[in-house]
Amino acid sequence: MDLDHVILGVSDLEAAARRLKERHRLTAVPGGRHEAAGTHNWIVPLDDAYIELIAVEDPETARRHPFGRWVLHGATDDGAWIGWVLRTDDIDATCARLGLEPHPMQRGSLRWRMAGFQRAFREPSLPFFIQWDMPESELPGRAGGPTQASDARLTAVEVGADEATLTRWVGEGELPGTVRVNDGAHGVQSATVAGAGGVEVVRGV
Repeated sequence: MDLDHVILGVSDLEAAARRLKERHRLTAVPGGRHEAAGTHNWIVPLDDAYIELIAVEDPETARRHPFGRWVLHGATDDGAWIGWVLRTDDIDATCARLGLEPHPMQRGSLRWRMAGFQRAFREPSLPFFIQWDMPESELPGRAGGPTQASDARLTAVEVGADEATLTRWVGEGELPGTVRVNDGAHGVQSATVAGAGGVEVVRGV
């Protein structure tokens, strides 16, 4: 498995993107809307991974949808890490191992399947899983923009977790080397981006 993206819940996408650029020299680009969940996003493309800024666009719709409620409860004005996602090329095998069902989703030309998000919503130390049903050249991390053009990469994510529980969830030997586990507060604690412009450690915006 590979680290696909980390999710920063914010209350205002444009304000958060502006602070991210001012404080960390990272440029977010508009993503799109998740109409069924009442949310929308911007992303920082980092080639084979990305940082997702996500916010509630329609609170009423969000309250009726599990993903929307998750963002509604987790997002803050300063930005809070609310989740992380691992990419697999065999989500059916992951689902079979864990007794999960894959959920197909689509936004424009983007098509993907997700699994495990209900448990990840409850336990922020655990990732959920994604398989992109599209060519690698079209992954969100390759959406372009100044940050991707600078050869910046998501080189590390610090996660507080019970290591044994995390290993059982992800699978023995499947945790990417970019994920660093500690016994601190459960969930994502920081994301490190390195590129031609230097190293930036993002704990919030």
